[in-house]
Amino acid sequence: MTPEDYCHNLVAPRSSDFRYSLLGLPLARRQALCAIQAFCLETAQAMAECRDPGVARTKLDWWRAELDKLFVGESRHPVTRALQPHLHLFNLPEEYFREILDGVAMDLDYDAYPTFNELMLYLHRRGSVAALLAAEVSGYRDRRATPRFAHEAGAALLLFEQLHDVRLHVRHGRFYIPEAEMRQFGTHPGDLLAAQTTDRVRQLFAFQAERIQEYHRRALDSLPDVDRLNQCFLLIRLELAMALLAEIAEDGYRLLEQRISLTPLRKLWLAWRRRRGERRRFRRLPARE
Repeated sequence: MTPEDYCHNLVAPRSSDFRYSLLGLPLARRQALCAIQAFCLETAQAMAECRDPGVARTKLDWWRAELDKLFVGESRHPVTRALQPHLHLFNLPEEYFREILDGVAMDLDYDAYPTFNELMLYLHRRGSVAALLAAEVSGYRDRRATPRFAHEAGAALLLFEQLHDVRLHVRHGRFYIPEAEMRQFGTHPGDLLAAQTTDRVRQLFAFQAERIQEYHRRALDSLPDVDRLNQCFLLIRLELAMALLAEIAEDGYRLLEQRISLTPLRKLWLAWRRRRGERRRFRRLPARE
């Protein structure tokens, strides 16, 4: 198995949202995006699978050393070997990968966050930085506005993942919903371990959904028309997340009782429609010099 196959199999299994977001992209960009996502997933899983904090920190130190090797052309892991040819091709900054590892380390140091302000650093490191790397791979012309789009989009996607997988996270002892917001709605951590969604928990989840929608709006407002087609990878990921968020809301936020997902056919339709719409929008833009 090649390093590229390893990454693709890890992050883009059949019917996954990530797989549909790659539709229509050239091979080099697909491979780079898969390698970046594989780095995020592999490092996070390495920590999540360790019950011994000492072993987890040893693994994290190994990944930090592997990053050193990656940027001098001596990588060993399939993920870093897949990343190697894309570093200079797409100008991927070393500090971004180190920030991702700093975010992984936060899962070893924190199992809950008092307020949303404390959570924001985690969102930046584990969500926004990965989206900034994806934006570099996708390419853009506006050096100020489009990175803002990627930053907001990455935070929105991670917030959505935290809400969608809330039951899985709390079973592993991680609470990404701020403690102050749980108190605001009269809930406590034990409520998130239950197998039913009370009215108070439903209101808490709806509040999280409103925040996700706000990040989504800010992301779209930041993205200039000239870069929309190139940034279709992130736009499709947002499209799929927001469609599923709407389904979750329609179902009454019963996230503690069942797992909701979109059908593969609907994912394909949404991804195809978004890319087609961005192509049409791009063709209507004024002629560029």
